[in-house]
Amino acid sequence: MEILLTAFACVLLAAVLLSGLANRTILSTAALFLAAGFVLGDGALGVVSLAPDDELVGGLAELALFTVLFTDGMRVGWQDLRSAWRLPGRALGWGLPLTLLITALGAHYLIGLGWAESLLIGAILAPTDPVFAAALVGNEKVPPRLRHLLNVESGVNDGLALPFVIVFTAVAAGSGDLHLGELGLELGVGILIGVAVPWVALKLEQTRLFAASAQYEPLNGLAIGLLVFALGKATHGNLFLAAFAAGITVATFGPRQRETFKHFGELIAELFKLAALLVFGALITPALLGSVGWTGWVFAVGALFLARPVAIWVSFLRSGLTVRDQAAVAWFGPKGFASVVYGLYVLGAGITASEQVFQLVAVTIVLSILLHSSTDIVVARSFDEERDVPAWYGRLRRGVIQRGRGDEER
Repeated sequence: MEILLTAFACVLLAAVLLSGLANRTILSTAALFLAAGFVLGDGALGVVSLAPDDELVGGLAELALFTVLFTDGMRVGWQDLRSAWRLPGRALGWGLPLTLLITALGAHYLIGLGWAESLLIGAILAPTDPVFAAALVGNEKVPPRLRHLLNVESGVNDGLALPFVIVFTAVAAGSGDLHLGELGLELGVGILIGVAVPWVALKLEQTRLFAASAQYEPLNGLAIGLLVFALGKATHGNLFLAAFAAGITVATFGPRQRETFKHFGELIAELFKLAALLVFGALITPALLGSVGWTGWVFAVGALFLARPVAIWVSFLRSGLTVRDQAAVAWFGPKGFASVVYGLYVLGAGITASEQVFQLVAVTIVLSILLHSSTDIVVARSFDEERDVPAWYGRLRRGVIQRGRGDEER
């Protein structure tokens, strides 16, 4: 534990010092933590030695996923979902399930996995990661509706994919003996806790008896999240649905609390994300990358270059988006943090084919991080119309105008 903490602190310091460079170049913080985990893990130096079934791996995945889903939910209150929903609705309503199905078809027919495991892989790899789309979402040269589409889609699809991951995991682990009543109760209790706890907390703050000071107000969201987590553990409700529901509830009924917690919450979520990426990288070894065989790498390429683009093309037929806009949306379906923690979650779920599922998910995520983190700046710059005009064009145009004015004066 001490070695892992030291390694994380060193890599985090390096990431902070290089963050300015990363914002201007193809260098990616996520890729840095993934690469550091790989180098420090058993696949290279062996400094950080972790096994997939270690309690630390499962615990970190659980905490990280809860934190990220909670903050993701805060980004998408009902007001946000109702405003400018047309394009994000296409990506989520059509693109997400189509990506899931196309990926599952590849896993079933190319790899030979059963339908439950194939659909599970499709659900794990369906969400997109906003980290790798940051260069587009934060670039004012990119059309606002495209930035809004990518931002809303990446913020919501983690939570939308979650029920599919849970159900397909239960089916794959149950060998056909799925207790729907128990599963339904777990999901229902999780949603109930996620809605009730923040609603009661926000209502209490609105009474005359209670008022949060400016100093402590950012901790309100943290307290709500911790209480939801604790009650979810105590009642065996689904923690992840509880987290997402709680975030949406705070965003809907407590816009002020949402705003004060925003920066603080995103920093906490980012820390858990980076820690999970470091652990994920430490679990990846050359043996794992080679064990999937050529069919595994073909599957990974197909998941990135076929599943998402086809799903987006179908979803945005007659949408009014230009070809360039559709191409950017289709390409920026990176597999990142949500897929990482879903993959770690499956490792401890008691599935017979859990290692094979994890291996396929791992190689797809590795390929995605390498490709998407090195192309986000390039794609973002393609939307800068000024860069499309040669530098000499402006000088030539000014010269023509000046000569024209001189002729008029004569």
